[in-house]
Amino acid sequence: MTEPFPRLAVADWQATRDTLHMWLQIVGKIRMVSSLPVNHYWHATLRVSARGLSTGAFDARGGLLDIEFDLIAHRLGIRCSDGREIALPLAGLSVADFYAAVREALSELGVNAEIHAWPNEVEVALPFVTDTVHATYVPEHAHAFWRQLVYAQRQLEAFRAGFRGKCSPVHFFWGALDLAVTRFSGRPAPVHPGGVPHCPDEVMRESYSDELSSAGFWPGGGDEGAFYSYGYPVPSGFASAVVPSEAFFGEELGEFLVPAERVRTASDPDALVQEFLRATARAAAEMGGWP
Repeated sequence: MTEPFPRLAVADWQATRDTLHMWLQIVGKIRMVSSLPVNHYWHATLRVSARGLSTGAFDARGGLLDIEFDLIAHRLGIRCSDGREIALPLAGLSVADFYAAVREALSELGVNAEIHAWPNEVEVALPFVTDTVHATYVPEHAHAFWRQLVYAQRQLEAFRAGFRGKCSPVHFFWGALDLAVTRFSGRPAPVHPGGVPHCPDEVMRESYSDELSSAGFWPGGGDEGAFYSYGYPVPSGFASAVVPSEAFFGEELGEFLVPAERVRTASDPDALVQEFLRATARAAAEMGGWP
């Protein structure tokens, strides 16, 4: 990896991103329905792995199962703790094809995981079983996105280590397609109003039940994606916090952003990301009057 944070223009890989997003939702939903509930829906998330994105191990008929998007070999691996494994090539599949292939593979392995077969948190929600619109997979684009996540994973893990209170793992949310880590003040938050497209309000109420400061990386918010940071509820004066000059407050999103292209071209990318994460979390805590 000669370039720690690769260039990947959002506009260049939009079609692959939208297809991969739907595939990730299918696998994420399988993870969710197969797991016991954990606060803030942490049981539903995926993790960055050494080869792509993975569910990690979860219960399946008394054993363990994991599902991994291998974004080096460009295949989906479904592995059981009894040694059985099925691999599905990713190229050339529509969402409908992928959904059917995954269901068939799980059936072959004796795994029953019935999901709500529509996507969440998107404006247009096509049923997985009939979605032939999303059928683009450019391996180089998917690989570059994973490399962005590898870089972001390292930065967010380093940031997470600086907080002693309740904190989420660094994990990937398949609904919004972002890698995130969240700190909590220990106090309850106002009830979230909901209103997220194709997402039950109770999911948002549980996810935002406690006062928090969250940060992560998202393939949006800039020409090549962006690191972001926000507080919930938004502290008074938060938008005026002192942050690195490369960052700005996005009024529409209600959060701070530092575009990936500014990180990639910075003289010290790691220092920029860490200062951005620390400054915004500090502002959320101080302006919010955290204990």
